[in-house]
Amino acid sequence: MAGKRDVESDRLAELAGEASAEAAIQAAAMAPELETALTVPPDLTAAAFFDVDNTMMMGASIFHFARGLAARKYFSSSDLAGFVWQQLKFRVGGREDPESVKASREQALSFVSGRSVAELVSLGEEIYDELMADRIWKGTQALAQMHLDAGQRVWLVTATPVELAQIIARRLGLTGALGTVSESENGIYTGRLVGDLLHGKAKAQAVRSLAAKEGLDLRRCTAYSDSSNDVPMLSVVGTAVAVNPDSQLREVSRRKGWEIRDFRTGRKAAKIGVPSVLGAGALAGAVAATMAYRRRVK
Repeated sequence: MAGKRDVESDRLAELAGEASAEAAIQAAAMAPELETALTVPPDLTAAAFFDVDNTMMMGASIFHFARGLAARKYFSSSDLAGFVWQQLKFRVGGREDPESVKASREQALSFVSGRSVAELVSLGEEIYDELMADRIWKGTQALAQMHLDAGQRVWLVTATPVELAQIIARRLGLTGALGTVSESENGIYTGRLVGDLLHGKAKAQAVRSLAAKEGLDLRRCTAYSDSSNDVPMLSVVGTAVAVNPDSQLREVSRRKGWEIRDFRTGRKAAKIGVPSVLGAGALAGAVAATMAYRRRVK
């Protein structure tokens, strides 16, 4: 009986991941296309996929957004503390047990329920300028630009709400973003997610779906992440790069021979060789450290 329940549980998780991936693709399709100036003709079968938190940006983007909302009295400082604690356990700590996933999902739902989509997008633009722009890792941004300069499309793939992910992509001049999709009716968030959080295996499914839609050859694509949670996404492309990796991803990367780029040190990590970063297939065709949050109970 236990084995049967495990199989059913795995199938439900797989279906949730597929729903999340489909929602992310649809949301990306509705986003306005970015006009990215390329120095070479487009490379239509290769692309790069970047995680956001601690990969493209120092710390968690949703935390910076929550800080901005708290400063505007959208919720109390104690609400913010609870939100941070739960998000860090799930997103930075890498916990993927069902209870942690459920709790993080509930936090995300309460975060937007009853709010205007247009209002939060507008606030997201403001908060990006205030709290996020200076936290972009220059080394990672240089990697993304390297792919753009090679004529490749560059996508963010993140558990962050898709509206916030699209703001970050737009500001960085990237192709687009896949993120967690919250349901809305008549321009108001309902408090329900479409699918589930775009996390773990769901990210890999989203990349596969996007590749099929866009005609990408995943063997010629590259993925970047800091977290062992993203091993599924890193494993579906031809070239995987660990950026500012956690200890588990560092170990996996060494074992699999994946590249490691760490921008948290004083080394000149942004000076990267084009052949290794773009990958052999693509070339042929053309918080500060990790955020910490501790509550001291007296």
